Amino acid sequence: MPATPYVRATQSMAPAIPPVLQPQPPIAPMIPPLHVVDLMTDAGSAAFGAVWRGKEAKLIEVPALGDSRPEYKTTYDVEPHAEVVGYDDSKWELVPPTDLGGRRGGGLVSFFWYRTTLTIPANATGFDTKGAKAVLHVTVDDYAEVWVNGALPRASGRPSPAAIQGFNMPNRVVLGDSVVSPGDKFEIAVFAINGPISVAPANFLWFRDARVEFFR
Repeated sequence: MPATPYVRATQSMAPAIPPVLQPQPPIAPMIPPLHVVDLMTDAGSAAFGAVWRGKEAKLIEVPALGDSRPEYKTTYDVEPHAEVVGYDDSKWELVPPTDLGGRRGGGLVSFFWYRTTLTIPANATGFDTKGAKAVLHVTVDDYAEVWVNGALPRASGRPSPAAIQGFNMPNRVVLGDSVVSPGDKFEIAVFAINGPISVAPANFLWFRDARVEFFR
């Protein structure tokens, strides 16, 4: 599948939908899940056909937006933009599921992309998935943004589970609108961020946990 091109903005622009009118992303249930599959195990990732890859992200200097104040000539962006659908990560480092907890990045102000595709199986390690609600639960040290099929589920001023949740806090993102069916595919891109950014830590980036939770 060809990647959706990333287009860097050249002018400031209002959001396509006013923030107060944006629908709130689905919120994961707070009750205990009926079944959990640990993606940080070979068997758990294999159940979804998940092959993990990773690459360090860099800050690059780019031209400032055309309507910036005149004293601002340049600004910064992330490279690569691996959140887009169909992004070619085939040359990235393979990350074994058992090494998702391995420390990556150089510390201080540091960013790292993890990508995989989750395919909902008919049977997830003994659980019949048809008609179930599936939640991707990931906790990244220190912050994470979670893209699903090229979208970062978020709404201004309201709970937005794919955006940064807080220091070492889990992101719990509902996969699909309500329930899943066997064969559903979800292209996942997790942007890991070392933080607090303003007090860059002598630390690295890794998953504390990664799993799929099922509910009915």
